[in-house]
Amino acid sequence: MDYKKSHVRKLTILIIFMSVSFWGFSQYERSPRFDQYIETYKEWAIYHMYKYKIPASITLAQAILESAGGESHLAIYGNNHFGIKNKPGWKGEIIKNPNDKEFYRKYSSVENSYEDHSLFLTQRPWYKPLFELAITDYESWAVGLQKFGYAVDPEYPQKLIRIIETYHLHLYDQDLTANN
Repeated sequence: MDYKKSHVRKLTILIIFMSVSFWGFSQYERSPRFDQYIETYKEWAIYHMYKYKIPASITLAQAILESAGGESHLAIYGNNHFGIKNKPGWKGEIIKNPNDKEFYRKYSSVENSYEDHSLFLTQRPWYKPLFELAITDYESWAVGLQKFGYAVDPEYPQKLIRIIETYHLHLYDQDLTANN
């Protein structure tokens, strides 16, 4: 009987160790800079979710990825947190990105960048299918953003999903139809 208890105890310890190890390896290391970014801008992302029906998790993940947590050249010198390029029709200021020599939109504030990002997605017909998705379906939103041309990087959806899951940004998404 003691052998059986000892064996069960060893097996239990092994299972716990393997579970902890697997959980540890499956998670990505968090950045304090990104945690601070989320704390600073999560209310804006939530506000835009209710106003424009864009998941807060997607908005925050895109902003983190595109602006390196607010520390990219475009974010610092142009308040551009979403990597939105200068295109015909833009009437505001522009800024040249030294990394790729392209011109991007420049904003007077980060809040204006968040607002323009929401308008950018809601006013372009090719993004319309995204708004048929559930507000809580961040995976499909991430895939759709890349599919409909927001980014050319084939890994863009996985990068957004990794950020969302590492920082639990999906917790900010609420099913807006549940309250109606």
